[in-house]
Amino acid sequence: MTRPGAIVMLTVGIVLSLIGFTLASAGAAAAWLGAAQRDGGYFTSRTERFTVPSFALVSPHLDAFGEGTPERIPFDVGTLRLRATAADPAQSIFVGIAPREDVDLYLAGVHYTELQEVKFNPFRPVYRDVSGLSSPAPASSQDIWVASASGQGLQELTWKVAPGTWTVVVMNADAAQGVSADLQAGFRSELIRPAATGLLVAGGLALVVGLPLLVIGAVGLGRRGTPWPPPPVGVPGRGPAPARSESPAPGGSPPAITWDQAHPVRLTGHVDAGLSRGLWLVKWLLAIPHFFVLFFLWFAFAVTTVVAWFAILFTGRYPQSLFHFNVGVLRWTWRVAFYAYAAGGTDKYPPFTLEQADYPATLDVQYPQRLSRGLVLVKSWLLLIPHWLVIGAVTGSATWAWRTQDGPAGVVTERGGGLSLLALLVLIALVILLFSGRYPRPLFAFIMGINRWAYRVVVYGALMRDEYPPFRLDQGPDEPDAAAPRDTDPRPAGHQGPPAERPGRPDGGGDRS
Repeated sequence: MTRPGAIVMLTVGIVLSLIGFTLASAGAAAAWLGAAQRDGGYFTSRTERFTVPSFALVSPHLDAFGEGTPERIPFDVGTLRLRATAADPAQSIFVGIAPREDVDLYLAGVHYTELQEVKFNPFRPVYRDVSGLSSPAPASSQDIWVASASGQGLQELTWKVAPGTWTVVVMNADAAQGVSADLQAGFRSELIRPAATGLLVAGGLALVVGLPLLVIGAVGLGRRGTPWPPPPVGVPGRGPAPARSESPAPGGSPPAITWDQAHPVRLTGHVDAGLSRGLWLVKWLLAIPHFFVLFFLWFAFAVTTVVAWFAILFTGRYPQSLFHFNVGVLRWTWRVAFYAYAAGGTDKYPPFTLEQADYPATLDVQYPQRLSRGLVLVKSWLLLIPHWLVIGAVTGSATWAWRTQDGPAGVVTERGGGLSLLALLVLIALVILLFSGRYPRPLFAFIMGINRWAYRVVVYGALMRDEYPPFRLDQGPDEPDAAAPRDTDPRPAGHQGPPAERPGRPDGGGDRS
């Protein structure tokens, strides 16, 4: 398959799969909603008390199908049920539904309260107070209501939804000031279950077409993936890398390098020598195209990981093309992260490619010849719980909250925000860069250790390796020496003299900050 063809198939597959998942999820939610209709077939809210000091409590405008809808609809859209009980048992309550224009005329010049929204957990209504000096006539004396109920105790009205813009009004039956009532709303529709069925069918068809296209496109791109090991790119001055092999070369000769001490996930990153002081302030904006593409690539990553799960379970092997594709997604993500928010270590704009590139940040994963069929059942969730706790504490948001007052009714609302430890460390390093012109090397080494740990955990959780991630921060721009591959002596048998030196960077490697 050609590269353009694979890209087209992957793109179409992702779009159709996303549409399919969205429709199927909406259909499942509608099916649950239809099954949850109880209490006479109604889906009901909790009963909550609403208390306002004005003459009336009115709902926001209820638009049923909007303007231009025929007055008669050839099917039953749904039925709304409202229940109201006065907080004072001796008080009569009124509840009614009328066109918006008629309610506005009825309450013109009257002090009333509009319910803007309701927040739950805990219950907090948000009101808008409308001032006025007039006193309204009793609501039951008006002929504007399409449905109403009035009296002591529990009052209930039902109304078949119709086109137009409507308003619900709750008042004391005698139009006295100060309304306090327990309210409950319910809704039922014969369209919910047919709509759920239609959404599920449409979503299923989109998935049936989209998922195979996505996988085929990923396989086509993965076949172009660069196998392990990564070439020496991204760091100027490096000489050619020695050959690496996991098995003896033809003829029984030993491999140039053995990997028994190397970690299968290799992540590097080198700070630019002339890193800009202030460019990091807008890198998040410059990286938006990458964020957009990565959103779709990570969706494909999730799908191909599920496919790989079944392949490993039944064959003990990770499909090699899908493996290279997923490594490419991780590699692309790390380059963008190193550029923008997880290190800020380079001003070089990340390339739009899954393959190896000449870039200061690299990532690669050694392809496993065999994987455990049993571990695949538990390693992506159960075995990673300790790591998730540590990584979550480091890369998750530490939140704080503050309290504000919404509207004249004095409703208190809690708001919050957060910043992860990794983001905080990167921010500190970049602020130091802004004022001093230097990226602090010890802090950069620690940041690299956090990223290296996180990516090893992601690789293990994505079923790509069976080696359990170590509980340690391997700090520094390159993989530590203890985890680096060991060169075997390439001298011919019987040769005397000092061992050959391992090729390396003329400047000695390490951080160039």
